[in-house]
Amino acid sequence: MSMLCTRCRIRTAVTDDGLCTFCSGTRPPLPDGATAPVPGTGLGPGPGSGPGPGGWGVGTWPRSPVGLSRAVIALLGCVIASDLFVIGAGLHLRSLWEGLAADESLNIYTGPGLRAQELYDRAGAAQTAAFLATGVLFIIWFHRTRRNAEVFESGVQRMGPGWAVGGWFVPVANLWFPYRVASGIWEASVGLHPDGGWRTVPKTVLNLWWGGWVVSVLVSRIAVSQWDRAREPEQVSDAAALVAAADALDAVAAVLAIVFVRAVTRMQVERAGTRQTATGPERAAPGSTTP
Repeated sequence: MSMLCTRCRIRTAVTDDGLCTFCSGTRPPLPDGATAPVPGTGLGPGPGSGPGPGGWGVGTWPRSPVGLSRAVIALLGCVIASDLFVIGAGLHLRSLWEGLAADESLNIYTGPGLRAQELYDRAGAAQTAAFLATGVLFIIWFHRTRRNAEVFESGVQRMGPGWAVGGWFVPVANLWFPYRVASGIWEASVGLHPDGGWRTVPKTVLNLWWGGWVVSVLVSRIAVSQWDRAREPEQVSDAAALVAAADALDAVAAVLAIVFVRAVTRMQVERAGTRQTATGPERAAPGSTTP
């Protein structure tokens, strides 16, 4: 039975000391159209690198998640700002409904009340736009890091790369499937010991991010349901308070998401750099100016 390389644990060992052709430095040159890793990151550009050890469409070299991570973090900042905006507008509107509950002669459908409702609607629209834009880019980043994880350690992946996208859209299961994908990404992205041995890093950041996200989603669903059912001023006031709490939890979840994105991106860059050092320099593609 063939043995896996003792260093990368992905390819088949071919040398007496248990290394594959890549890790032993005896690998063949890159095929035409392939490119070497990006200098300074150990990350290859991906397109043109051909199928890798993880199956169809998985490159031999990982693709850099750095640019995507920066864009995702910037949009998560927009989500936090929109959450704070909608919280402020919602609490202002709630104070008017509290006044109506205390004095039924008040009319909040004109003047200050109407302006407060319009402000709250605009804040909600901004929040929705920020959430959708962030969600799209986050899933793209998530899918790329999952592809990279397939290159690093295909054996620890519990779900295929497609679930990095599809897992978010499966009802009920979307509270669990993305976490399983993220867990595989985390384990594969952890850097190896200097001797090539396996090491683990606690999943505290991963667990906090996912826990914050799930709690935020569940509380938000409850708050929206209560808001839709509210009819009396007291009910609207209570629902507005719950919606504000849900928005605050969403802001916390966004902060935890930033921490998670930064952690995974950093680990993948470090892991790719170690991998590049272990395998040695690559020959640049014909016509390339890369040394």
